[in-house]
Amino acid sequence: MNITELTVHELKEKLENRELTILDITKAYKDRIEEKENEVQAFVTILTEQAMEQAKELQEKVEKGEIEGNFAGIPIGIKDNLCTKGIKTTCSSKMLENFVAPYDATVVEKLNEENIINLGKLNMDEFAMGGSTEYSYFKKTRNPWNLNKVPGGSSGGSAAAVAAGLVPWALGSDTGGSIRQPASFCGVVGLKPTYGLVSRYGLVAFASSLDQVGPITKDVRDAAMLLNILAGYDEKDTTSSKRDKVDYTKALKNEVKGLKIGVPKEFFGEGIQKEVKESLEQAIEKYKELGAEVEEFSLDISQYALAAYYIIACAEASSNLGRFDGIRYTYRTPEFNSLKEIYKKSRSEAFGAEVKRRIILGTYVLSSGYYDAYYKKAQQVRTLVMNEFNKGFEKYDVILTPTSPTVAFDIGSKSNNPLEMYLADICTVSVNVAGLPGISIPCGVDQEGMPIGMQLIGNKFGEETILKVAYAFEQEIKFRENYKPEFKS
Repeated sequence: MNITELTVHELKEKLENRELTILDITKAYKDRIEEKENEVQAFVTILTEQAMEQAKELQEKVEKGEIEGNFAGIPIGIKDNLCTKGIKTTCSSKMLENFVAPYDATVVEKLNEENIINLGKLNMDEFAMGGSTEYSYFKKTRNPWNLNKVPGGSSGGSAAAVAAGLVPWALGSDTGGSIRQPASFCGVVGLKPTYGLVSRYGLVAFASSLDQVGPITKDVRDAAMLLNILAGYDEKDTTSSKRDKVDYTKALKNEVKGLKIGVPKEFFGEGIQKEVKESLEQAIEKYKELGAEVEEFSLDISQYALAAYYIIACAEASSNLGRFDGIRYTYRTPEFNSLKEIYKKSRSEAFGAEVKRRIILGTYVLSSGYYDAYYKKAQQVRTLVMNEFNKGFEKYDVILTPTSPTVAFDIGSKSNNPLEMYLADICTVSVNVAGLPGISIPCGVDQEGMPIGMQLIGNKFGEETILKVAYAFEQEIKFRENYKPEFKS
C-alpha cells in the first residue's frame, strides 16, 4: 500500500479500522517530501519534524480515547499567505521573509480544532499575484506531470504538493482563478467557494472583494469534506455570510438526470487549445449520457470581466499593500537618510516586479481624474457581469467551461509577457468578479500527457450542486485510476 497515493477519505477509513496509525501516515508523507521536494519545490517552510512530534502525541491520545476531531492525525499543507501562529508566513515575498504570524487565520484554527497536522507552508506567486508560481521570491515550483512546466498559480505550491503526493490535501486562495487554474494544470480538484462562505480573517489580502480561501484535493469527496471544515460564519470577517451549516458530502450522489447544464459559446472560441476543446466536448457528451440536459447559450462577459477584474484587483492590491512600509513588521532597507527614503527603498528592494506592476496600475486607476474612468466603471461592469450570470442561472443549474484555455506551459515561456499571462485567466476571473462558486476537475490529458481541467460554475452558495455534478463525472471517467504524474524532466 502506497500511503501517499490514498485520498483523505481512504486514510480516514484506514485510521478508523486501525489498518494505519497517525504515525504511519505522517512518516509516509515525511519520507515522500524528503524524496520528491527537491524536484517539485512546493514548500517554503517544511514542518515535518514538528509534524512527527504532533503525530506521536495524537497517537497516544487516540490509544487513550482522548482525541477529538473527525480528521485527527490527517496531514495538510497550507498556502503561505495564511497566518500560522509561531510559523513564518512569507507570502513568498522578500518583504515578509522573516515575518512570524502572532495568530492563526480562522481556517487554520478550524484545522487545529480537528487536530489536523500541518506539514508546512506552500510556495506561491508573491502576494498571490501571478498564474504560474514563477513570481515567488524563494523558488520556482515545478509541475509533477512534467518538471519543465509550471504548476499554475498563485496556489501552485498547493496544487503541485497534492499532485506529487507531498500532502494529501491543501489550502489555497483564489482571487481570479488561483485555486482552479493550478488544480487544472496539476490534474487535481480545486474548489473556489462563494464569496463570504469561508472566512478571510488571517488571509493576507491581495484584493479583498475577490479573495477566497478554498480546498485543493485529490478528488471531489475530499473537497467536500474539507469545505465542511472551512465553511461557516466568522464574526472577525465583516464579509462573512451567516448561513445554516451544510454537510457537503451529502450532495455526492452519482445522479445528474434532469439537471440543466449551460455551455457558454464565448468560452470555447479563439485562444482555446484544440485538445482542451475536444476534451470538454467529450465531457459534455458524457453528461448527456448521464441524463443531464446540456445546452449552448451566450454569456458575453469574458472580455469585459477580465478588464474589470484587473482594474479592481490592482486597485485593491495598491490599497492593501500600503501597509508594507519598512516601518512595522516587514523588510527594512539597511541604508536610508530619511523616513521617505525608508518607504521608497524598502518597497523598491522587497517587492518583486509583478507586485510593483500591479501596485502602480492600482494607484493609477484610483488617482484623482482617473477614478471615474477606470475604477468606478469597472465596478459598474462588475454589476453587469453579476446580472448576466443571474440570467444564466434562471435557466441552468450549472455553467460548464474550460478552467484554462491551455494546459500547463513551459517555465519561462510567459513570465516576461505580463499581458499573455493575464489573458490565461480569461476563463476563471468572471467567477470571482461575480462572487460565485467554481470547481475545477480533471477531464482528460493532451498528447503530451498534461492534464486538462473542466470548470463547473454554480449560483451563489450553490456548492452542493457543483460538487454533485463534478462527482458524477469523476465517478464515470476515474481520472486518478487512469493517469498519474510522471515527474518527466
